[in-house]
Amino acid sequence: MPDILRVFRSLADPTRLRIVRLLLQGDLCVCELMFVLDMAQSRVSHQLRILRDAGLVEDARDGQWIIYHMPKNIRATIAPLLALFGEDNQSTGADQADRRRLSACLKEGIRKKKCLLVKSLKPRAERTPASTRKRPAGIKPQGDHHGN
Repeated sequence: MPDILRVFRSLADPTRLRIVRLLLQGDLCVCELMFVLDMAQSRVSHQLRILRDAGLVEDARDGQWIIYHMPKNIRATIAPLLALFGEDNQSTGADQADRRRLSACLKEGIRKKKCLLVKSLKPRAERTPASTRKRPAGIKPQGDHHGN
């Protein structure tokens, strides 16, 4: 079981609690959480890092995606804890909005759309490599520490 103080500190933040509720419903990638929470990628990733450091969520790579999920033992512990405080059935406006947005996100296939967007971007091979770009006069390339 993760450090109890870290767990409760991480759950004390409303955004992280929203993320936990969403992950109790299923595995999600950052872009899906961004869509549901209507937050920037950096903010969502920061909150996920805190939850991961507390041992509440794990991530797994699936191709180009990093999918976040709650381990079974954590899910089995957190769900009853939220139920004890009435959090699993919370019917606040934010919770209802999150559920509607999650449903819309899954129906729209946000992850697949993001995948198509990434594939449509200019391939790396067509970009100018850093080693061939012109440098200002007097600046030497880095990486060769032997005086060559």
